[in-house]
Amino acid sequence: MKNFKKFAISIAAISTLFLIGCSSDDGFTSGDDEPVENTQLTGSLESDRILDPTVQYTVTGPYLVKSGAKLTIPAGTVIVSQVGTDKYIAVEQGGKIDIQGTSSNPVVMRSENNSAGDWGGLLLCGKAATTEGVGVTAEVGGLIYGGNDNADNSGKIEYLIIRGAGAQINSESQYNGLTLYAVGSGTQISNVAVIDGADDGVEFFGGTVSASNLYFENNEDDAVDWTEGWNGTITNTYVSHSKTFSTAVEADGDNANPKLVNFTAVSAVGGTALQFKKQSGATITGLSLLGYSTRIDMKDNGPLSNVIIDGEIADPSNGYNAPATVPLSMFAWATENNSDTSVLPSTITGTTELNASLVYLLQGTTLVKSGGKLIIPAGTIIISETGTDKYIAVEQGGEIEINGTNENPVVMKSAGGNPGDWGGLLLCGEGITTEGVDAIAEVGGLVYGGTNNNDSSGSIEFLVIRGAGAQINSESQYNGLTLYAVGAGTSISNVAVIDGADDGIEFFGGAVSATNLYFENNEDDSVDWTEGWSGTITNTYILNNGPSFSTALEGDGDNNNPSFVNLTAINTSNPGSGIAIQFKKQSGGTFTNVLLTDYGTNVDMKDNGPLANVIVNGVPLVTPNDNVFNGTAVDISGWDWISN
Repeated sequence: MKNFKKFAISIAAISTLFLIGCSSDDGFTSGDDEPVENTQLTGSLESDRILDPTVQYTVTGPYLVKSGAKLTIPAGTVIVSQVGTDKYIAVEQGGKIDIQGTSSNPVVMRSENNSAGDWGGLLLCGKAATTEGVGVTAEVGGLIYGGNDNADNSGKIEYLIIRGAGAQINSESQYNGLTLYAVGSGTQISNVAVIDGADDGVEFFGGTVSASNLYFENNEDDAVDWTEGWNGTITNTYVSHSKTFSTAVEADGDNANPKLVNFTAVSAVGGTALQFKKQSGATITGLSLLGYSTRIDMKDNGPLSNVIIDGEIADPSNGYNAPATVPLSMFAWATENNSDTSVLPSTITGTTELNASLVYLLQGTTLVKSGGKLIIPAGTIIISETGTDKYIAVEQGGEIEINGTNENPVVMKSAGGNPGDWGGLLLCGEGITTEGVDAIAEVGGLVYGGTNNNDSSGSIEFLVIRGAGAQINSESQYNGLTLYAVGAGTSISNVAVIDGADDGIEFFGGAVSATNLYFENNEDDSVDWTEGWSGTITNTYILNNGPSFSTALEGDGDNNNPSFVNLTAINTSNPGSGIAIQFKKQSGGTFTNVLLTDYGTNVDMKDNGPLANVIVNGVPLVTPNDNVFNGTAVDISGWDWISN
């Protein structure tokens, strides 16, 4: 009898093992000798399962964590989805998920192609309240959500990266990276990154769940979206946009007053930051928005009083461009070698080289200090926030090295692309100026001027500046490129300044020269000099094509006889009007091969200074109307860089 019992037990064990191997609930398949982990995620999980972080899993269809079951995903687990509309992981009502990632070993869920819109991401369905009612049917796979338990618990998510989600559900809808259907406050969500999604990063459909430490990068619709009366809190959120998108935040439906604590969003492409539809609203503290052309949009003219920002009713005219309240470094676990954006440092004391694969965001003033050097490779794009204190300045003793090319120039521009948005680039040298040694600039107390006209502030090659000219004070504005007593040791070549609210370039003394300069639609002067500048500019093309401008060139102060070789200026703004070249006080210059087209006045001696100071093609002017500005046009047909 004993042997029979042992035999029966053995048969039962083998039968049980066989059943386990065939079940879709536990994730094992049968092998010749021992169970083998089933790495295909599809079907229904009816009992608890712990994934193996040493193997890679594949989502081959809807994978549903059923009521009463729990899916545990250890740190370092990688789940790769096939491409398709029905590829997603969903936790149903009563089910749970436990994602146990760490900062050094996050859990990764991605598509096999790593492309936006490949798969459906992660969905949680809870029993918390939603304005849609109880037992609501979701747009995804007939999933049921919604109830009366606001403390419902769908599990825990810690250190999760989701990539390439946002597949199309139907003609009206797409998946998000993380979708939370009526998820309750008993659910814990922290340290989640959703990157390169074709729809929203996260969307809340009602519920009370909160989340912290969220990172969203290049999600094509909204980074954060909520509707159906969600009233949780998200804390420490960083949103990055360097590609086309809808909003950083979209809120819809009734206002249950959710809270956003420490929310930083940066855009390299303009766009809308916060959009509120219908009666929606929120209470927001610690808001920092950089680079958006629209900060607050009340889409359906809902009450602004529903949106409270830092203790006050939201103001659509407010830039909300406070310094970042959430550091990008908080998300190094998700962005290392992947992030598309970075913030320029406020000070540079050593050698700092930018990375051309990133878009850099100028959130305030960046100062290259004495002994510091800023190197900017070809193709680098720098996007400035709008504001008076937004500029890049190289102080005396500092250097900048801009290494653009004709095919890949360096571009510095404002997010909105409007004249007067920001302060441009400023260099401060130790050259000679009529203001003396250690003069104080009108910008930020910058010091310039010395006795060394051979001083070097570095080199600039193939640079495009757009949207500069912000107002400094009631009397002054920034230029696109401002050169304070910059010495002849500085190399400047192939620079375009476009759509500036003040001058394209202004020289304050110094002896620096420049070649291949292009100026378009600068609202004051394209080229301006004062304080005894004595350099040369060669191959300059000026297009006055905006609604108005002051002059093509303006010279002021003492004459140290700067030179202009091969200069073309064309007025299409209002042909037959306007001033081409204006000289104030004793200023003048030597001009060779100049073509002026369609200006009402070619030369204006504003303060009746001596015409002898103005020499054209080797001969001093006799009258301001001398017909000597009919030279050969500068050929810019190969200047491809100016179109960036």
